[in-house]
Amino acid sequence: MKISTIIRVLVLVLLATFIVMPQVFSPVFAPLTRFNAPAIYTQTSILSLTLSHLAIVAVATALATVIAVGFAILVTRPFGEEFLPLSRAVANIGQTFPPVAVLALAVPMLGFGTGPTLVALFLYGLLPIFENALTGLTGISPSVREAARGTGMTGWQRLIGVELPLAFPVILAGIRLSVVISLSTATIGSTVAARTLGEVIIAGLLSGNTAFVLQGGLIVGALAVLIYDGFVALEKLAARRMGRA
Repeated sequence: MKISTIIRVLVLVLLATFIVMPQVFSPVFAPLTRFNAPAIYTQTSILSLTLSHLAIVAVATALATVIAVGFAILVTRPFGEEFLPLSRAVANIGQTFPPVAVLALAVPMLGFGTGPTLVALFLYGLLPIFENALTGLTGISPSVREAARGTGMTGWQRLIGVELPLAFPVILAGIRLSVVISLSTATIGSTVAARTLGEVIIAGLLSGNTAFVLQGGLIVGALAVLIYDGFVALEKLAARRMGRA
């Protein structure tokens, strides 16, 4: 087994243990506290915050994937090519406005809670997925398209059976980037009462408790690294399958 694999497994085990039984790590974080402050954040279950954080990221990324891939499919069809500038402009909205600004604009309409955070993450995740889907769909060899057309496949059949499967590894790479960005960005959702790991970080900042800040940051960072590696493995698997096909 490679050293890198051993390290990843170790990180996963430590992360899972800390999320489920954080009190076990009290001696590790105790030196970072002052004035007998608690070493572990206990106001809310870290497990529930982590699950809520991941759920928000998953929902926002799923919505962004549907819209972004839909736009990419539209603009790569003959009837939709003229919509490319508009689609790219829509996908760029999230990168134009900082997530904090989106939250500020969304709160008056949606109120405090998960809603504004979902909107911010959705908009922020559009661009990488759209650009990668566009690259994947436009990068397919013309000879492959002609071969599919020559077998009598309709446009819909070519899209579902040939184009999307071949573009899938590249689309996955865009989703990976979107997920990693959303994992860290979601922490600011706690400023508008969304249940994310940002709650732990904010509590630490407000109380001057470095242990809380480190706990929230480490969980988000470890999740980002592990999920990133998981997507990379999926991309390699998908690419190998397409290569064999």
